[in-house]
Amino acid sequence: MKRFTPLLAFAGIVAIAFVAVVVFDCSAIAHAHAFGGVIADAAGLATLEKQIGELATQLKGAADDVKKSAETTQTELKNLGTTTAETKKAADEALVKHNEISQRMTELEQKMTQLRQGGGPERQKTLGETIINDEAVKAFLAGGRKGRVSVAVKAIISAATTVADGSAGDLIVPTRVPGIVAPPQRRMTIRDLLTPGRTDKNAIQYVKETGFTNNAATVSELTGATKPQSDIQFDIVTSAVSTIAHWVLATKQILDDVPQLQSYIDGRLRYGLQYVEEGQLLNGSGTGTDLNGIYTQATVYSAPIVPSAAGNLTKIDVIRLAILQAFLAEYPANGIVMHPSDWADIELTKTDVGDYLMANPQGGIEPRLWRLPVVETQAMTVDRFLAGAFNLGAQIFDREDANVEISTEDSDNFRKNLVTIRAEERLALAVYRPESFIKGTFATALAA
Repeated sequence: MKRFTPLLAFAGIVAIAFVAVVVFDCSAIAHAHAFGGVIADAAGLATLEKQIGELATQLKGAADDVKKSAETTQTELKNLGTTTAETKKAADEALVKHNEISQRMTELEQKMTQLRQGGGPERQKTLGETIINDEAVKAFLAGGRKGRVSVAVKAIISAATTVADGSAGDLIVPTRVPGIVAPPQRRMTIRDLLTPGRTDKNAIQYVKETGFTNNAATVSELTGATKPQSDIQFDIVTSAVSTIAHWVLATKQILDDVPQLQSYIDGRLRYGLQYVEEGQLLNGSGTGTDLNGIYTQATVYSAPIVPSAAGNLTKIDVIRLAILQAFLAEYPANGIVMHPSDWADIELTKTDVGDYLMANPQGGIEPRLWRLPVVETQAMTVDRFLAGAFNLGAQIFDREDANVEISTEDSDNFRKNLVTIRAEERLALAVYRPESFIKGTFATALAA
């Protein structure tokens, strides 16, 4: 996972020129001449020395805590073969505290070095110094100090981070927009079409009727008349529970310092699970660890009748024939799935006089076709369609709901102050009647 770095301010430099009209007297000149960086530098050095001394004491205590944690860890490893959670937590906290104090001491020592060397970057003259050293002012003072003198003073205010006099330094900072700008997220729809279920096993088994020979007929009432025999065949089908999972690495410090980030990562990881789940429920190959998706098992479209407009079929006609095919299989369809591009093409259908046939551009209508809801999803490939009895023909079984866990014990996370964030879910899909789902491509159906 990439670390977050502060946004850099643009390096714009704004020059502000102004003319100061100065009327001098001796006290003002003396005050301006005495004011400078020497007193401020001395006070700053004293403050830094005091802070560094306090941090040195804290650093020694933190180092003792780290040493004590290490000794405790070695003792537990020797006696128990492992370390307790309390010891691991204490060691982690001691090490983080030691590193933070050490870093603060380094920063203060660098500041002290800069101050002793003259404040780091070349110090620009103060307003008072500029006036005193101006030739016009010197001539004015030497000439009896009568009248007035004007001094043109140009100051440079820089947006760059600096400690030089005349610099805006950290006063100019970028505007931070709250929150995180997230990429777009797809609306998930397929799960909502299916009958929900739960399981506590690693597979789902169900008995499926695979054949029925119906020989029922009228028979004679005479004693001993033979009744016709019918035949019903059954098969046991197993649908394995599949796991969908992924993980990311993050630093422990960034999660501690930006609490919002952890919840954002949780949401993004859960969305990743849903994204893959949508594709698996629809198009899972049924091989390896994949679910056996609905479209994968669905019955191929075959027009059950030859409509009167057979030579001039549209996508709207194809969907109606697919619905009829499912109905004739004794499974009335309750939904239609297609890519948003195909639904847009259908909505753009016009009459001979140019009126929209399926839509009203001035008002929104629920996507429906032949009295059934249309589900648009990019998990469906362009030009493909699926119509069927989703509530009767298939069911989803959740073994483990989507969850997110954080661990510092993965790999070398403890030594590197990293955490592993993992998201996973477990589920199974049972497609009871593949003939209740009709699949196909518009191009093939329209060319038939």
